[in-house]
Amino acid sequence: MWGLPSGDFMLQGLSLIAIAAQAMTAALAAGRRSMDWAGVCMLSCITALGGGTIRDVLLGHYPLAWVERPWLLGLISVAALLTIPIARLVHRLNAAFLVLDAIGLVVFTMAGCDVAWQMNASLPIVIVAGMVTGCAGGVLRDVLCNDVPLLFRSELYASVSVVTGLFYATAFGLKLNDEIWTALTFVLGISFRLLAIRYKWEMPKFVFSEDRK
Repeated sequence: MWGLPSGDFMLQGLSLIAIAAQAMTAALAAGRRSMDWAGVCMLSCITALGGGTIRDVLLGHYPLAWVERPWLLGLISVAALLTIPIARLVHRLNAAFLVLDAIGLVVFTMAGCDVAWQMNASLPIVIVAGMVTGCAGGVLRDVLCNDVPLLFRSELYASVSVVTGLFYATAFGLKLNDEIWTALTFVLGISFRLLAIRYKWEMPKFVFSEDRK
């Protein structure tokens, strides 16, 4: 779903954590729909790899990460299956789900921006690539589970990805320390998303009804 940046070891580590986190969110979502273990693994792979796959196809970035590194499929499946016994011990699945999803959103956004930047894309394309990488996998997960995607619910979601991408891309132009800036971006993105959930920050809504005169 993403190409691991060669120089930023912190982002590499966070990316692996994010893959496992997104696999776990999919496993929890699959459990709510009473899916079998094969369905759990399949949904987890689609969730963790879907955003980056869509981005790479749009940008013409080949080979796809999971084709070049098939061990990612194994990592995702293991993380998903390990979630099954753990989920029974977790009392607040919704809180765990949202935290794990926030980790995936932020880290995948950074990784997506990194891939686009390495391809010499312009800043708007870098931001869009980050947003697609961060958001699309979760949208696919929710659609396949017949849920309203988190992207379209009230709390800020895509906006968090855009802000995270803009902040992270600042380091490209200013040539700042990769490790420090990655850590700062991660903290900013996670904090922004969790605060948006806690205080129900949302974008203005467009409400239209034909019944009104």
